[in-house]
Amino acid sequence: MNSFTPLPQLKMQLRRRLEQCLRLAETHFKRSFKAPEISFELRGVKAGVAHLQENLLRFNPILLQENAEEFLYQVVPHELAHLLVYQLFGRVKPHGREWQEMMQGVFGLPAETCHRFDVASVQGDTFRYRCACQQHLLSKRRHLRILREKTDYICRKCRTKLIFTDEN
Repeated sequence: MNSFTPLPQLKMQLRRRLEQCLRLAETHFKRSFKAPEISFELRGVKAGVAHLQENLLRFNPILLQENAEEFLYQVVPHELAHLLVYQLFGRVKPHGREWQEMMQGVFGLPAETCHRFDVASVQGDTFRYRCACQQHLLSKRRHLRILREKTDYICRKCRTKLIFTDEN
């Protein structure tokens, strides 16, 4: 959407998109699914989160407003797919073959695991850390966890501990 769309209108569009995807799944599996509850109170850099046991989808209203078209196209079915896979198969790998089949085979969408939205407006403070191979920017929450709880974070690439660089 090129022009600014008010949040109440986007919420209504999101609900419609969710209903459309739910109907696709019900037609595909020839069964009904319990419609999820929806919350627009998610903060931070995540666009959406599925709470499996609660049958709840939480969405980030800022990222919805800033990326309306892609959000409605990809994020809504992505999160719904998590709930539907849980209702069908129980606990499985979050982005495993069941979820991928739901995205591709049922919704006809790419099975992308992460959004690519600009998160500058929702990021908050970041802190520079280094490992053996690169620099990392950690959130204030993770930085405080390291300081208060003596938690360690390990680089997924080189498997070494992240060290605070204290440079801004």
